Amino acid sequence: MTKSILITDANIVNEGKITRGDVFIKDGLIYSVGGDLKEFEADITIDAEGKYLLPGLIDDQVHFREPGLTHKAEIYTEAKAAVAGGITSFMEMPNTVPQSTTLELLEEKYKIASEKSLANYSFYLGATNDNLDEILKADPEEICGIKVFQGSSTGNMLVDNQETLENIFEKCKMLIATHSENDDIIKANMDKYLEEYGEDIPVKYHPKIRSAEACYDASKRVVDLARKHGTKLHILHISTAKEVSLFDNTIPLKEKRITAEACVHHLWFTEADYDEKGTLIKWNPAVKTVEDRDEILKGVLDDRIDVIATDHAPHTLEEKDNVYTKAPSGGPLVQHNLVALLEMYHQGKISLEQIVQKTSHNVAILFEIEKRGYIRPGYFADLVLVDLNDPWEVKKDNILSKCGWAPFEGHTFKSKVSHTIVSGHLAYENGTFHEEKTGKRLKFSRK
Repeated sequence: MTKSILITDANIVNEGKITRGDVFIKDGLIYSVGGDLKEFEADITIDAEGKYLLPGLIDDQVHFREPGLTHKAEIYTEAKAAVAGGITSFMEMPNTVPQSTTLELLEEKYKIASEKSLANYSFYLGATNDNLDEILKADPEEICGIKVFQGSSTGNMLVDNQETLENIFEKCKMLIATHSENDDIIKANMDKYLEEYGEDIPVKYHPKIRSAEACYDASKRVVDLARKHGTKLHILHISTAKEVSLFDNTIPLKEKRITAEACVHHLWFTEADYDEKGTLIKWNPAVKTVEDRDEILKGVLDDRIDVIATDHAPHTLEEKDNVYTKAPSGGPLVQHNLVALLEMYHQGKISLEQIVQKTSHNVAILFEIEKRGYIRPGYFADLVLVDLNDPWEVKKDNILSKCGWAPFEGHTFKSKVSHTIVSGHLAYENGTFHEEKTGKRLKFSRK
């Protein structure tokens, strides 16, 4: 049985405002939210004076590498890193080994998560050039969405047949999430730099190879397809200023058919960081210019971009420590996503209310997740408590992802996660994990 929890004297950040009060949790659910709830007797009491209570983050894009790539990461290790970072629910991508392109293979992942994941979970079904029948069999209330790779990335699940894309966008009634980069443009750029440098291309040319043009062209193509067929389209990891112009902020999120995600690394790093970080910040799509970064943040703040996620994608340091053409793209981010966003709050770039809107409320709205993403009575108790003034440095010995490194290594963050509650279970407390309960499968209220 899940223990009851009383959180007292918290600064509660929820639904566009900050209020001081208590939260009582019973049977895994938020039972009451109010000014003074000390009349409730709880198994666990957490004194939150001076701290801020947020809805747990819902990360709509992670790669936890299981099955098949568990030398890099596992659902068990990465879910723990996520929980330590305040992420209480994740949606994981299909480019594992084998690729999750059938419902049977997808259910195998759900089984692993049910046994090993400290966080709540859902998994995307991967699209290929020939699995439309499988896509159409999927239950929209049971899985988060369909993933379409327009650009080849880790695992190469490229959907490059135009007729197939048309069919998926016309017939699929579920949310389609896309990795949008034009492979032909990337290949032409790559050939040019290979001719000049051979295999050892300076990493700073990554955003020239996987260029703004390649991103915009692919994003525009799927936006046009979605408009043509009325598809529910969600474009992941926007990395260019030009792409932001494709999205609308004149209608409520609930009514949007075309939405967009920004990732924390595209809000933080720029091409100026390649000299110091090298392949550690090699991502697909690439980190680009200061202007791109600033326009993405502007899009987040003015609601053209709807959610913030991580695209957490670990590789080993041995794999990363390679010449440009051999070093894989991606890096671990779940543990440091929230504290990086809180750093941006300290810098005056984004408010606490906006962080909550983009990492919890909006993800729940966009994916139509049942009873999560808010601090409301009757909702699952997915909560994170943060101290905005408890500085700590990211070091090898406090990195929790299995790969053992982080792009933020050496950075001192001002804020720290002290407690994370997952579906009413106190899963993380001041550096200690309580692993006697696993997270729950996300359910979706879709007609």
